[in-house]
Amino acid sequence: MGHAVRGWRAALAAVSAVVLVGVLAAVSAWVRLGPVARGTVWAEDGGLFLREHLALGPVASLFHPYAGYLHLVPRLVVDLALLFPVADYALVVSATSCLLAGAVCAAVFVLARDVVPSWPLRLVLAVVPVALPTAPWEVSGNAANLHTFALFLAPWVLAHRSRTWWGAGALGVVTVLVLATEAQAVLFLPLLVLAWLPAPVSAPAPAPVPAARGGRLLALPVTVAAVATATAQVVTAFTTPRASAPGHPAASDVVAGWLLQTVGGLWDADLGAVAGAVVDHGWWVLAVPSVLVFVVVLLGCGVALRTGRGRAAVVALALALGAAVVWTAALLANRSADGRWSQVAPAALLTATPSRYAAAAGMLLTAAVVVAAAVLVDRVVTPGGSGRRVAVRASRPGGAAHLVGAAVGWCVVAVLVTTWVVNAPGSAQRSTGPEWQPQFRDAVATCRADPTAVLDIRTQPWGAAVPCTLVLRDG
Repeated sequence: MGHAVRGWRAALAAVSAVVLVGVLAAVSAWVRLGPVARGTVWAEDGGLFLREHLALGPVASLFHPYAGYLHLVPRLVVDLALLFPVADYALVVSATSCLLAGAVCAAVFVLARDVVPSWPLRLVLAVVPVALPTAPWEVSGNAANLHTFALFLAPWVLAHRSRTWWGAGALGVVTVLVLATEAQAVLFLPLLVLAWLPAPVSAPAPAPVPAARGGRLLALPVTVAAVATATAQVVTAFTTPRASAPGHPAASDVVAGWLLQTVGGLWDADLGAVAGAVVDHGWWVLAVPSVLVFVVVLLGCGVALRTGRGRAAVVALALALGAAVVWTAALLANRSADGRWSQVAPAALLTATPSRYAAAAGMLLTAAVVVAAAVLVDRVVTPGGSGRRVAVRASRPGGAAHLVGAAVGWCVVAVLVTTWVVNAPGSAQRSTGPEWQPQFRDAVATCRADPTAVLDIRTQPWGAAVPCTLVLRDG
């Protein structure tokens, strides 16, 4: 009985910790937006997604392709928001998007346990999507960019080794939501191999879990969901025309943009200030940190392989390479994404603002750095007798190597957290409005005078056509 009670208490504490992580992450995303941005509708949220919901209906619009791929979760958010008074549409979309960002953070906190057993370091990893300095500028708090958070979650969903059939089934549903929202998540499909491998003994569940029937077949739900949904995305991409013209960036622009947008955006949301440092001192002020970032990742991978933590090495390398591929692919697929950073005049460089494509790459790169730092910091945990766990130094008897690695890892984590604190307030494109709700002040009277009218509601940066039927439905 005592063992059962302790197990329930441990499980309850674990669930409470996960919920707390999700709530705090969601609140952080909400606060960083600011009141005006929270009340302003962004891009497709008031444009295509809203328009196609009204034209096709809440069900038929869910899997309707746009720009070459599916956007399941953003369309579900729009469906949910329209269940509320249309005047509250902006606030509901912003709140729901922040809650989903918090849910992603909570999910990573759970799914990354096999790779980052230490909960403080796993917490740093989990909050990357809401703590990234450039996140509030465009990708945070709106449905149109929820695919960025889905991309961050994808490697953790695909690489996770489920321990129960309930968990495997739930993860299969999450896999569908992730891959049906972000086409680039297919890049991480090779990580499914890790889902079929036994979970490492160094990261047991927080409470005793009985062995589930099925063994390695526990990876089957996620694998089937991933392959089926990825196939749907690929078919959609090949059969749906894209309005965006493809880009033809020079290699120098890819590298310069990576340095300024992705690496520079890791520590400062004000990319104009970062560009100012480049103009004054040269590109080496960004090249050196970029090299150091990859050195930390490679060092962490090397230590992980040497100490029997191959899963961590694979994930860290996949995240780093994924960041580079995502950034390069964005410039190749979208001419508008290429800022010609290596060719423009200094005055134009100083006006740089965060790119949503760089935010996605920045999240993945930061996650790779945190995983590598965790490898350097954590001690290897091996199973002892009678179910005990025994901690041993990563390098024994040469403990000095571990101490140096741990110092490097903690310094990296400290630098990351410091940059997050400094950039905590955030800056968003929507911070100048126009706010959605005030535009409905006289809407009821206008619509009662002409129930067939369509209101022209301004959004950032476009506009929304809101039929009076929605307005009169609420009042």
